[in-house]
Amino acid sequence: MIRSLAYALLMLGAMFVHAAPIQDDGAPDPGDVKMIKAIFDHVLVQGESYQMLDHLCNKIGPRLSGSEGAARAVEWAQQVMHDAGFDRVTLQEVMVPHWERGGKEVATILGDGGEDPLTVLAIGGSVGTDPDGLTAEVVEVQSLDEVAELGEDRIGGKIVFYNRAFDQRNINTGASYGGAVDQRVGGPSQAAKYGAVGVVIRSVSSSFDDAPHTGTLRYKEGVPRIPAAALGVQSALRLTAALEKNPSLKLYLNMSCRWLPDVKSYNVVGELSGSDHPDEIILVGGHLDSWDVAQGAHDDGAGSVQSIGVLRTLQALNYKPKHTIRAVLFMNEENGTRGGQKYAKLAGENKEKHIIAIETDSGGFVPRGFSVTAPESTLAKMRSWLPYFDKNTISYISKGGGGADIRPLNAMYGVPTVGLRTDSQRYFDIHHSRRDVFSAVDRRELELGTGSLTALIYLIDRNGL
Repeated sequence: MIRSLAYALLMLGAMFVHAAPIQDDGAPDPGDVKMIKAIFDHVLVQGESYQMLDHLCNKIGPRLSGSEGAARAVEWAQQVMHDAGFDRVTLQEVMVPHWERGGKEVATILGDGGEDPLTVLAIGGSVGTDPDGLTAEVVEVQSLDEVAELGEDRIGGKIVFYNRAFDQRNINTGASYGGAVDQRVGGPSQAAKYGAVGVVIRSVSSSFDDAPHTGTLRYKEGVPRIPAAALGVQSALRLTAALEKNPSLKLYLNMSCRWLPDVKSYNVVGELSGSDHPDEIILVGGHLDSWDVAQGAHDDGAGSVQSIGVLRTLQALNYKPKHTIRAVLFMNEENGTRGGQKYAKLAGENKEKHIIAIETDSGGFVPRGFSVTAPESTLAKMRSWLPYFDKNTISYISKGGGGADIRPLNAMYGVPTVGLRTDSQRYFDIHHSRRDVFSAVDRRELELGTGSLTALIYLIDRNGL
């Protein structure tokens, strides 16, 4: 009878659950099957993540740390959590960098055929040019090592053009991003070390359009800070073709970006208190800040509203967690990670115990899996929960993962970390570009991510690690 009942309940949840983990007595847990089906039923029919994202994107918009948009986003998130009736809502003060793009971004090929304007965005954190701009010959390279090989004789006084392409052969697009992003992050200082006066890069993007992608750079101490910009992929191809015809052509670059003093901002924290273990925290979070060129819908408005949505879903289903479930919207992931660093520092000072930290910062696409940095025993236990998830959502739990904002918790205190992994095939078409807007997000895909996160947190809360 028990097995028959369990089987019937399992079939009832077949839309979302293709099997259930086996208990010690060999039977699936019907309570967990029922709860996880209820979670997905709720988010797909009554989920609130999409509506919250609509407001965040269309009423507030870009949210680069230090900006007015970021400040309004903090106020909005705090109010949403208060209105939801979370047991506790707090703001964690953090001083964040304040960089402004300014109103001028121009890159123009100056060659025998006349002027050819290119699409361009300043790389986040770049210094600007002089008001009259910068004109210099261009040296095209494929790597930071090639800059060193060419040396000051070839690089000095030139604009370095990093043109290593996003590797389209990788199905895991994150690997391709990681294989090209060093040009943006470290390329400017490497070029300046050998006397370059500016840098342009081929955008770190999987697309073949002409929408440039920004992102952050890191200037090295003791090395001159030179202007750096990203070109759309088609513009980069045009520059390459022009250089083949005329290796001595010049590029004109004019950008009005600038640094301003640090600004006070906040991480926004809301929680549902645990009934049995209130001092043990399960964290789910995303970053509230975004780049300034679009609405930050996928990066990371999606993760922010999903984190709130996890708690709202548990509330809607009248689930009383054993552990404290905490949603954290971090500030300044994009150009400094100071919010994540401050959160970890305060967690240590307050002697908080985090049993796990989960970050959602892979866009609001279809969820595919979780990546986990944890002991093998924890990884094995989490993998035993895979049958709870429909194979069209979470199909793997891989070793090694987390997120930039929760990484300090692992590094400082050994807290296990988890990252939600989504279908990434379109993510780097959109990432850090003007295409990262609300209309690029699908409601159903976004809510499936909220459901997957909620289901994982429910399993952790109920079964422990």
